[in-house]
Amino acid sequence: MFGIITTYPFMFGIIYAGYWLDGSRLPVGRYPRIGKWFVGGLVGFLSLNALMISVWPADALYNNLMWGLFAAVVGGAGGVTIGLFEARAIERALAAERQELKRRRVEERNQRLDEFADTVSHDLRNPLNVASGRLELARADCESEHLAAVADAHDRMESLIDGLLALAKSGRDIQETEQVRLSDVVERCWEHVATANATMAIETDQAVRADRSRLRQLFENLIRNSVEHGGENVTVTVGRLDDGFYFEDDGSGIPVEDRERVFEMGYSLSQEGTGLGLNIVKQVAEAHGWRIRVTDGSDGGARFEVTGVDDE
Repeated sequence: MFGIITTYPFMFGIIYAGYWLDGSRLPVGRYPRIGKWFVGGLVGFLSLNALMISVWPADALYNNLMWGLFAAVVGGAGGVTIGLFEARAIERALAAERQELKRRRVEERNQRLDEFADTVSHDLRNPLNVASGRLELARADCESEHLAAVADAHDRMESLIDGLLALAKSGRDIQETEQVRLSDVVERCWEHVATANATMAIETDQAVRADRSRLRQLFENLIRNSVEHGGENVTVTVGRLDDGFYFEDDGSGIPVEDRERVFEMGYSLSQEGTGLGLNIVKQVAEAHGWRIRVTDGSDGGARFEVTGVDDE
């Protein structure tokens, strides 16, 4: 009777291991190896005890059978335990390897983006600077509407280069985030963007988990977009949503049929725009794992809603 009772905990352990395995996240491909550990433990420990029984047998056949049963159950329980621990260790090692591979890919991708940005900055800006210098010399000798048109074209090329550089940076994967207070970032962006007579209202004191420099990219481009398309006297508002924040203005708004395309690279509602600003906004949002959409503002302008944001 004692032999039967002592096997119960190990039997229950084997049964529980089966239930746990069924509800665990271990891939099915690990099951056969766990099964081999179970069989190996059972057979191995039973064989060892069978040898012991043959050398030092019990007084009765029943006791020898109980001894064998106990050995089989204990060996099976030990084998399945080792199998489970090994499977979990392998999965942790594979997860760490995948994470390291992902990190390396992110670094390589960011390096390529940096190289692209350096190429754009050097190979495009240098000849443009030479052309701009020659243009200034020409305008000093002769003022002409044709030269003025060339100057406007140079300014547009400068804007395109700045946009491409910002786009390259916005495409970098985010590796580290911190708690950032929206009001601080928005106020800093407002100081660094030409806003003419535009006004700003911040109606939230929330902090979000984000990359501070990339969040500045997002708001700077939203502010530029509102000032360029909403007029010099536009009012922009930043507020809180249940799972994020919004940025809206009281300008002319964005037609429904254009709301999906405004985030496409190169698409602009005006001939003067580069079509890069809102694409940068989308890139930054998606790099954080956020979602962004455009809808009607409360005063008829455009409203950009960013959701899926981690608050403090």
